[in-house]
Amino acid sequence: MAEPANTASTKTTGNRGLAKAAGIVMVAMLVSRVLGFVRDLAMTSQFGRSYMTDAYIAAFTIPDLIYDLLIGGALSSAFIPVFSSYLAQGKEDEGWEVASTVVNIAIVGLCIGIALGFYFTPALVSLVASKFDGERLDLTVKLSRIMLPSVLFTGLNGIMFGILNSYKKFTYPAIGAVIYNVGIIAMGLLLGPHIGIAGFSIGVVVGVIASFLLQISSLFFLRKMKYRPVFKLNHPGIKKIGSLAITSIIGLSIGQINYIVNQNLASGLSLGSITALRMANRIMWVPIGIFAHSIGVTIFPTLVSNVATQRIKEFKENFSYGIRMILFIIIPASVGLMTFGEPIVRLLFEQGQFQRTDTIATAEVLFFYAIGMIAQSAISIITRGFYAFHDTRTPIKVGLFTIVANYTFSHLFIGYLGAKGLALAYSLTGFLNMTALFLLLRLKVGSMGMKKISVSALKTVAASLVMGVCTYFMRQFYESLILINEKSTQLIEVVLIVGISAVIYLLLTKALRMEEANIVVNNFLARFRASSIAAIAGKKDKRVGRKAN
Repeated sequence: MAEPANTASTKTTGNRGLAKAAGIVMVAMLVSRVLGFVRDLAMTSQFGRSYMTDAYIAAFTIPDLIYDLLIGGALSSAFIPVFSSYLAQGKEDEGWEVASTVVNIAIVGLCIGIALGFYFTPALVSLVASKFDGERLDLTVKLSRIMLPSVLFTGLNGIMFGILNSYKKFTYPAIGAVIYNVGIIAMGLLLGPHIGIAGFSIGVVVGVIASFLLQISSLFFLRKMKYRPVFKLNHPGIKKIGSLAITSIIGLSIGQINYIVNQNLASGLSLGSITALRMANRIMWVPIGIFAHSIGVTIFPTLVSNVATQRIKEFKENFSYGIRMILFIIIPASVGLMTFGEPIVRLLFEQGQFQRTDTIATAEVLFFYAIGMIAQSAISIITRGFYAFHDTRTPIKVGLFTIVANYTFSHLFIGYLGAKGLALAYSLTGFLNMTALFLLLRLKVGSMGMKKISVSALKTVAASLVMGVCTYFMRQFYESLILINEKSTQLIEVVLIVGISAVIYLLLTKALRMEEANIVVNNFLARFRASSIAAIAGKKDKRVGRKAN
């Protein structure tokens, strides 16, 4: 009878470890996302929802896409399984031989790509905004060329992130995203008044270089840097990464490709439509980036290890845990954005040249984006489930189908709903992608604990709907009593109602006896107790020091 107890203990310890690692990443991602909104606010307050912001967002799409693919996980998803396998087998030196070769290939390949990008910039712009013309097109080409050098450091950052994650070091990569946004904000505010919106483009280059320097210094600090100037193209590890890389990039980029398709179609709508889509899309990705991405990043090396050591039962348990935690957090966030999106948009962006009509347009788009948050979040775990088995073909096959579906839905809805129809198409496509991937992964590994996931999801939906109703009436009550023209009252509204809604949701889920609620609450209390103990210990040390003196 001792073995089951030990197994349960190991499982609990593993979950706590994953929760702790995810918590660290979540805090850094939260700061990064907040800075992302500060960045957008700094831009929209100066330039509004205009042809200039449309041009910047279109130009930013290419480096931003590469940033999401490489840093968000695509190159890392091809690299981590191979590099982690060498570490698990005690072959760290050979692993670094592979990593060094990947770095050198990336430097050469990306430099060539940047040179070609400068020459073919107008063609690249036509891929992301085919209906731009005149001044808007010229500005987009100019801004794109300014940002192109950032692609090199973005690629190197992706590799560094993969190396650090393989060592299960998640803090420095997460802080790197914070520094990236700080660079954009600083340059935008400093240079924007003098050279216009190009200041933000220069900030992209400065931000990504600063992030790269942090990753390099962290590897030296952790004494993990073992880079070598080698080009071992015939190494089995390089061949394995090469076979995974292209399909991994396409598989993880499906959501971004669908967004670009929508942006391209939006370039033919009224001025500011691309900006509304971008701002709403960014808000939608805040909870996804903070919670779903953090869980996906921290759980992936564990899934890889489970598969490498043929512990498929543990793989299923960790996978189920990741999916349930994502649904537990993202479902109420989705309901919250649908019922409370307008006050959030108003607080974040309604200032300067960003007017009330812009707030309403953005909030309406956000409502339809919020519908698909559950799917986009779950995909981040399900796709990594395939990559843990070194299977990149299945996600890309499903992805190609969903790209076609998104294009079809977009054309169907844009005529009736405009930019809102594009957001709805994006959400529906996400659900198709999620469902197909989950069913195919289940066929691959067998039962995935669907009963436990379904029960958890149903309880989460029930609690979220009740919370959503409470949120709606709290907003109506607050706005009937207090004028919301000032940022201070807008901030109080958002903080107060979001906070109360979160408490209501947690109380409901605790009443439903959800395991996920206990994990979240206990993890928070553990951190609070640790902080309190540290503070008490610090005061005690000071008193002892004073007595000694």
